[in-house]
Amino acid sequence: MRRYVFATGLTCLLGILWYVAWEVSSPGTLAIGYLFLPVSMTLGGLSVRSLRRAVPMAPAGRRFWLLLQISSSLFVAGFALQAVAGFWTAPVLPTMPVAGAALIGFGVLVAMWAVGQVPVGVTTGYERGKQWLDRTIAFLGCATLLWHFGVAPMYSAPEPWSPQALVLLVLACMFAAGAITKVSYIAGGPVDRAAVRLVAMIGLVAAVAALLTVLGGHQGLLAGHALVLPVGGTLVAVGARRQLTATAGPGRPANVWLPYLAIAAVDLPVADVLIRRWHWAPGAWEGVLVVSAAVLVTALVAVRQYVTFRENTRLLRERQESEARLRHQASHDPLTGLANRALFRQRLEEALATGPATVLLADLDEFNSVNDSLGQDAGDGLLVAFAAVLSDAAGPGSVVARLAGDEFAVLLPGPADGEAVAERVAGATAVPISDQRLLVQFSAGLATGSRGAAAGALLRQADAALYAAKQRGRANWIRYADGMERPAQAHAQLAGDLRRALDAGEFRLHYQPIVNLGDGRIVGVEALVRWEHPTRGMVSPAEFIPAAERTGLIVPLGRWVLREACRQGAAWLAEFGPDALEKVAPNVSVRQLHDPGFVADVAAALAGHGLPADRLVLELTESAVLRGQHVLRVLHELHDSGVRLALDDFGTGESSLSLLRAFPAAIVKLDKSFVDGVELDEPGTPAADARQAVARAVAQLAGALGLETVAEGIENQEQADRLLRLGYTVGQGYHLGRPMPAEQLTALLAARRVKIAA
Repeated sequence: MRRYVFATGLTCLLGILWYVAWEVSSPGTLAIGYLFLPVSMTLGGLSVRSLRRAVPMAPAGRRFWLLLQISSSLFVAGFALQAVAGFWTAPVLPTMPVAGAALIGFGVLVAMWAVGQVPVGVTTGYERGKQWLDRTIAFLGCATLLWHFGVAPMYSAPEPWSPQALVLLVLACMFAAGAITKVSYIAGGPVDRAAVRLVAMIGLVAAVAALLTVLGGHQGLLAGHALVLPVGGTLVAVGARRQLTATAGPGRPANVWLPYLAIAAVDLPVADVLIRRWHWAPGAWEGVLVVSAAVLVTALVAVRQYVTFRENTRLLRERQESEARLRHQASHDPLTGLANRALFRQRLEEALATGPATVLLADLDEFNSVNDSLGQDAGDGLLVAFAAVLSDAAGPGSVVARLAGDEFAVLLPGPADGEAVAERVAGATAVPISDQRLLVQFSAGLATGSRGAAAGALLRQADAALYAAKQRGRANWIRYADGMERPAQAHAQLAGDLRRALDAGEFRLHYQPIVNLGDGRIVGVEALVRWEHPTRGMVSPAEFIPAAERTGLIVPLGRWVLREACRQGAAWLAEFGPDALEKVAPNVSVRQLHDPGFVADVAAALAGHGLPADRLVLELTESAVLRGQHVLRVLHELHDSGVRLALDDFGTGESSLSLLRAFPAAIVKLDKSFVDGVELDEPGTPAADARQAVARAVAQLAGALGLETVAEGIENQEQADRLLRLGYTVGQGYHLGRPMPAEQLTALLAARRVKIAA
């Protein structure tokens, strides 16, 4: 297609060079000047034929370009006869042959029919009538202008023109006026808007050629044929190429200002007649004044209407831009600018309707820790940076979306190599990203669906693969395999069961005694949640606590644990007296610490059940404490309210000693890993020496800081005795008491009271 544009342009250039040479030295015969137009239109017609063969089009588009190809062929035939006549009559200028004029006339009519058949996108009768009124005004205005300055001077010229030349001139002016009018109202559709404009400009080319003829007499014919008319072939070729490269998009508003310009166009001939042809007889000044005023009023009305139109257009454009923003917001993620879940699913369904497609689901490993430790702004920055990494790795033709939180999706057309995309993402995240220069890892699941596959099923397969990848650890990506969805389904079912269990009251608290190692007296209890499933029985906390953490249900579950522990602790104190228990200790997750209402929940639980604040101990892990300034502020608020804080699993983190200075702890709980084997008396054994050294150091450090110590995981009396000698006065473990229901612990407290009374 590009070669036809180049060839027609070269033909026009050759026509210009030949005409200049002819004016300077008149080489050869003037009949050569009539060859450039047939050559140019031949090339233009070939470009249209190439377009029709290369591009599938809607019926209206096929009809337009077929008629244009027929019109080009008629032009070529008609003007070829003109060229032959030129060689026959040389050196005299030829008269247009009747057969040639007929062919050219039919070509103009076919071109007019082609442009007239292009749909303008109007469907209602009211809008159609309104548009026809505007188009009639515009057509009459353009036709009047062309008639006055083109046809009329040629018709009344001293040197008569042939009837066929006058007919062709009239047809050319009608085509120019009609084409200008029609293309101004084409907003888009099966024929490219710009392509129709280019074709319609052929009418203007013909009008310019006619004007040259009027100004130059019969000599103007040669200038029109050599300089102007060959441009028509170039316009056809450029229009065909524009149609070839056109992309579908929203139509633009029609140029409804054209009727107002038509009014101004009519005023030009009136003004011309007034200036050049008025007979200045006595008293004629009154007629001049009236006509001048009429011309001025119509011109001002046209200007006023045009200003109104511009204002309406501006308001319409603002409304369209606002609607476009709303549509974009409804289908895109506001943070990253990526497609959202709804748009991604729509694009996936469209892709699967035409062929296979691959989906890659990815999320960031340990993203919550970034949000918790560095704040939401840092988390948002990381999401934006990771979105850019995904977009770059996916490449053109893909669709990248943010589905929710840190979960992203990539749609790859065809049976694409999703593993290669994952490799590129891994390479890009091997170095720190985002403004905070964070080093992150991601997990991904891949699945490929064939043509006609269900989008929902493909997404579930990719999600199952993602779940399997995360189960294997961080920084993994796995392609879906049959049966892979069962663990993911079980996980989803577990999450649903958790929500139902909370509403149905299926959770229970068991209490593990915290015992004085010297006399075996119960000094406190740790509250541990248990799930009594109606069909599965007792579900292990190791199974449902991680699921509660992932789904966010740990917050309402932890709220229930807190309230129930306070209720039961207050009941024991009321029944057995203030010396019965020194502390009730539920565990607290990091998500609870980030809940804005957590401090208020603690205060409400204490006040609602009448439990003194100093009897409540909140147990936290080191990883929960190391989560930024927000968590530290919450912990200090709790400490200031009288609630005691215990650092659980002490010794397993990387910053345990520094924590004791920043964290307002009241109790330190030595991790079970340092208790196991502490009773072994094997001097010189590195393992035994290390355990005892750590246990002794923790007790001494806690004592120096005024903190209580609790040894966890005591499984025999030898361990209890050794820990007592190392400085521990309180411990817990299966040897001292297993977790038990409240009723069983109540019986133990009652038995102890009877024993003391005896």
